[in-house]
Amino acid sequence: MNSFYSTDTLRQIGFKEIGNKVLISIKASIYGAENITIGNNVRIDDFCILSGKIKIGNNIHIAAFSALYGGSVGITVDDFSNISSRVCIYAISDDYSGETMTNPTIPDKYKNVLKEPVHINRHVILGSGCTVLPGIILAEGSSFGAMTLINKNSEPWSINVGIPFRKIKERSNHLLELEKMFLLEQNENE
Repeated sequence: MNSFYSTDTLRQIGFKEIGNKVLISIKASIYGAENITIGNNVRIDDFCILSGKIKIGNNIHIAAFSALYGGSVGITVDDFSNISSRVCIYAISDDYSGETMTNPTIPDKYKNVLKEPVHINRHVILGSGCTVLPGIILAEGSSFGAMTLINKNSEPWSINVGIPFRKIKERSNHLLELEKMFLLEQNENE
């Protein structure tokens, strides 16, 4: 038995756009498929949640138990990024101040929901258990160790860890050369 949706079933789900060579686990939960765009060569594993406005680029892996909550403002994941297991990315969040009520069972007039888009640039890697809060821009090539709380924007080609995160060193951008070779090889094989 195949644990991924067939190409025909993926087309029937009703995504805004869906590319080629897309593997989505039949155990993933998808809410608002009409607001979700998925590029080429994407794999989304078991027990992931995709909800709201989401744009996923090419050559992306989203590992098991991860969740992307795009709401109406959206999450963008650019090419060659990797989302490890149990990562949560929020473009929406309740107000925790105590000034308003929270949760989806309460009418909007009693709540103050924070809504800010999240942008994950190319070659970002999010380690297992990371949390990304609304309004964050993760710069190209930045990486985050397991269990990192991402509550501010990152620097390009940086390695980051902690709660909240701090930069611990620079990350090599050599993989940009590998990307060029990979894409050249892909084009030759087509």
